[in-house]
Amino acid sequence: MIIDTDSHLNFTAYDADREVVIKRIREAEMMCIDVGTKFETSKNAVELAVKNENIYAAIGMHPIHIKTDLMKLRMDEEEGNFAPLGEEYDKEKYKSLILADRSESGKNKIVAIGEIGLDYYYKPKTTSRLEQFKELQKKVFIEQLDLAEEMDLPVVIHCRMAFDDLYEILKTRKLRGVIHCFTGNWEEAQRYLALGFYLGINGIIFKFDIDEVIKKAPLDRILVETDCPYLTPTKAGSKDTRNESVFVKYVVERIAELRGISFNEVAEATTANAKKLFKI
Repeated sequence: MIIDTDSHLNFTAYDADREVVIKRIREAEMMCIDVGTKFETSKNAVELAVKNENIYAAIGMHPIHIKTDLMKLRMDEEEGNFAPLGEEYDKEKYKSLILADRSESGKNKIVAIGEIGLDYYYKPKTTSRLEQFKELQKKVFIEQLDLAEEMDLPVVIHCRMAFDDLYEILKTRKLRGVIHCFTGNWEEAQRYLALGFYLGINGIIFKFDIDEVIKKAPLDRILVETDCPYLTPTKAGSKDTRNESVFVKYVVERIAELRGISFNEVAEATTANAKKLFKI
């Protein structure tokens, strides 16, 4: 078994054939964590999880969806045909999804708070607006960390161009979780590992060189993921090929190659890691 610990099957990219894609996951005897990025997609992820025994959900608001007038927000057609106006974070709305899941589904299908974090890739151009922008992201991020602590759930962390700020926040908390789509160097990896976090490895390893991290990180602290529909592994098709959870096997294959161990050893270890972190 392999567990794809970061998929977005709830996105509109799968509207035409979602059930077929999920069938392929089931036939491969896989499990996946379907991750929300705002309230709408979080709710959809939970609905998918409740309907499918091998799917679990993470709920949260990605930093790119935070409502702000400091810059123009961008729309991703793969995610959904929404107006990019942003969303005010409402802790109680997200908490209500968790409470309903725990009382109604009987299976605790919500297993994490995510995808949350900091993202300074697209940012305002003036210094004053940039500082306000960063402080807003930090505020919303901390509020979601508070929810994770309150509900005793791990976190799925997104970080882009914001390593120092993210680390300064995380080092003050007692949290468990994964640094999703890790692309940092070995020094950065060690700092996250020292905080008890797992490293999420996906198809971006075919674009960014993080070989040293993959070779040196303890195998019991690595998770595999796809971030589908994004970051399609090279062997699965061209850059325009939509990624799917079943393509996570190519990530496992590459990790095994770099570490000089078998495919099955990586698959078994990362599956055990995911089950331990997400309590599934």
